[in-house]
Amino acid sequence: MNFIVGTKMNMSTHFTELGEVIPVTMVKVPPMFITQIKTADGKDGYTAVQVGVSASVSGKRSHNKPMVGHLKKSNESATAKGSGIGATTEFRVSDVADYELGKKIDASIFQVGEVVNCVGIMKGRGFAGAMKRHGFHGFPASHGHDKPRSVGSIGQRFPQHVRKGMRMAGHMGTQAVTVKNLQIVEIDEARHLLAVRGAIPGTRGGMIKIMSTGIIKPLFVAPIVDDKKKK
Repeated sequence: MNFIVGTKMNMSTHFTELGEVIPVTMVKVPPMFITQIKTADGKDGYTAVQVGVSASVSGKRSHNKPMVGHLKKSNESATAKGSGIGATTEFRVSDVADYELGKKIDASIFQVGEVVNCVGIMKGRGFAGAMKRHGFHGFPASHGHDKPRSVGSIGQRFPQHVRKGMRMAGHMGTQAVTVKNLQIVEIDEARHLLAVRGAIPGTRGGMIKIMSTGIIKPLFVAPIVDDKKKK
């Protein structure tokens, strides 16, 4: 499985050789290093690969001593002062045979047309009401309803208390959101850029996880025109 961590930039437009227009999101993906390999038969109890993310992506530029010692095990040069590793994150994988400690991962591992899933932190929207947060329709605006945007009944005659998980007003946003089946449209290895088809969740400048599904499709599929409908 291919994966990488980057920074969401801006949206742009990609033109294919045939002149079709594809809306894309640009993602800055600096190289990262594998800092730990976790196995199911080890003390971790599951299979995963931990990577060191660039400080320009994570926004963190300092480490405590335990973290410095942990990073030195993987790549001595990558953990030097000002090297650029800011934080660590991990990806679940089925097999760790293809990964080794200190291995470099960059944009070259992907292919044009590769289908990927993108994970980002959605924008924070503060304290929101039930209609905005959960899409409630609200009460009628007539016949005596003085609070048409309220939640309504939350504790009925039974069970005489508010059930767990009741959808109510509260903090909205800043949650991890996954958008599946996007596509790699363009790869710029020199500038460490990926152009991903469609919109990616999160704010501009936020950290994005990109994970491959192992499927490669053509960038553009010509629509089928039905001659019968045309007539």
